[in-house]
Amino acid sequence: MSAFLAWLADLPPLVQVPIIILAFVALVAAILFFVEIAPRTGTVYTVIRLAVCIAAPLLILVAAGSYWWAIAAAAVLGGVFFIVDYRSRSGAGYLFQLFGFLAPAILLLIVGLVIPTIQTTVQAFMNSRGTEFIGFDNFIWVFTQPEAIRTVLNTIVWVLITPLVSTIAGLAYAVFIDKSRGEKYFKIMVFMPMAISFVGASIIWRFIYTARPADQNQIGLLNQIVVWLGGNPVDFLAVAPWNTVFLIVVLIWVQTGFAMVVLSAAIKGVPAEQLEAAELDGTNAWQKFTNVTVPGIRSALIVVLTTISIASLKVFDIVRTMTAGSNDTSVIANEMYTQFKNFEQGRSAAFAVILFLLVLPIVVYNARQIQKQREIR
Repeated sequence: MSAFLAWLADLPPLVQVPIIILAFVALVAAILFFVEIAPRTGTVYTVIRLAVCIAAPLLILVAAGSYWWAIAAAAVLGGVFFIVDYRSRSGAGYLFQLFGFLAPAILLLIVGLVIPTIQTTVQAFMNSRGTEFIGFDNFIWVFTQPEAIRTVLNTIVWVLITPLVSTIAGLAYAVFIDKSRGEKYFKIMVFMPMAISFVGASIIWRFIYTARPADQNQIGLLNQIVVWLGGNPVDFLAVAPWNTVFLIVVLIWVQTGFAMVVLSAAIKGVPAEQLEAAELDGTNAWQKFTNVTVPGIRSALIVVLTTISIASLKVFDIVRTMTAGSNDTSVIANEMYTQFKNFEQGRSAAFAVILFLLVLPIVVYNARQIQKQREIR
């Protein structure tokens, strides 16, 4: 593979593109072959499987120049196709097809999630160069340095404020504009920030917070309003600890649209019979909302809260773009990147493990709630 990539890198870019496309098509064709063609019944498909068992090791022998690789490929293919041929006599080979579809996703999870998680966990107990085991020294450093403690506390503030405010705002908006005239236009306005990347949203709000000296024209919206009201410009991103709240506003602005869309759909799914029964019982609008609507959308509320909580714990783009963690605004994800950039791989891994441990309970809780919903159904 490395030789192929080295050969490909020496080619002109216009030649590389079709080769990469052909390689991708060949990979897709191989997957489709194993999933769709290989498990079929009949003499023709048996002959095809036999031909592949012979041709594939020969191609590997020519490409790799190794008899051992060819022998290993022949053994693996022979065993796989034997199972496929055996199963094809009594059906289409459902289990093999299922494995064929799941194998790429499982492989990507192992390569992109499981292995990096193990490597990061091990690195958290090593020194900055990863050459010596130092135990819990990196974690002790995190919880004994004032700046690192501030980073963890800021992250907790993010996860306490953002999900709650975003969900309440999204729920209120969904309730008040439900079935109103121009509902779809109002929803588009609130949902539009979701189409903007976190970096783009951060740049927009950084302009809103921008402060210039009092004797100059203000380009920041908030400071222009302050000047109109007779005040002096305020550097919102430098005033601790309120600057963290000003950063949280950006994520709330983005996530409120997500909460509104999900909860609005859930509200429309509440049975009309329950709402009519509540009205016949003489309940007012607030009682109907708290006793009928909220219990009816409980699963959607949990999904919204947990999703935004995880996004709040992992927030990086907003902090990095607007303040780069200065003035006591850093969070765990940003500090993890900063330590890695400063060649402190052990401390960076320690922050990553702490972040993983903070996210894990939310994921477990969400999974348990989904399981309970399935049991009820």
